[in-house]
Amino acid sequence: MSEEADLVARLKNPKTQNQAFGELVMQYQERLYWHIRRIVLTHQNADDVLQETFIKIFRNIDGFKEESKLYSWMYRIATNEALSFLKRNSKIQGISGDELQNNQIVNLKADPYFDGDQAALELQKALLELPEKQRLVFNMKYFQELKYDEISAILETSVGALKASYHLAVKKIEKHLKHEGLET
Repeated sequence: MSEEADLVARLKNPKTQNQAFGELVMQYQERLYWHIRRIVLTHQNADDVLQETFIKIFRNIDGFKEESKLYSWMYRIATNEALSFLKRNSKIQGISGDELQNNQIVNLKADPYFDGDQAALELQKALLELPEKQRLVFNMKYFQELKYDEISAILETSVGALKASYHLAVKKIEKHLKHEGLET
């Protein structure tokens, strides 16, 4: 039995579930946090979405069919939670997705946990201009260094489509950074 299969078995066993869940959180918390943070941008929002993600994982572990890797399943939950958070936020605030993106940049500048320079801020602006799928693919490939087959399992789409999305995202980011006078 692989380590992952053992962890999943312990997560599904009521007698070992709490300890196994603690191990799961320790093992994946940072990776999931940064994945979520790249979607919602601010520390506070990422922290909230991460908590919701782990709650959903805990409640739904019995439904995990082990047809994909555990982390692919968890990343899919984290991605969906982050995107749902953004949609809820724009609805609550009564603003469009574009206005929400502009607000995210303003909030990012004010976030004490953001330690990027002007180039990092421009990269985030460029990312926010991308369509959702391209932004997700770019973040997973560039920042998290995931392989296309891993991203394919997480986003449930073909490797070919992912490669095309990544290529388009890179071109759009390069164009944005050149327009802002920053070299790529």
